[in-house]
Amino acid sequence: MMNVIQYLEQNPGLVTLLKNQKASLIGVSSVEQKAILEAFSGDIVSESDFWN
Repeated sequence: MMNVIQYLEQNPGLVTLLKNQKASLIGVSSVEQKAILEAFSGDIVSESDFWN
């Protein structure tokens, strides 16, 4: 997972594609992908099941 985060940090255009559902992360669950996108947008919700 850390490699995915690092790659997205180095390629911010891919984050935009993910947000617009023009790309997907193979091998990453929908819950994990949602958490990643929330982290990159700064909208982390403390009640999220993924972060607890």
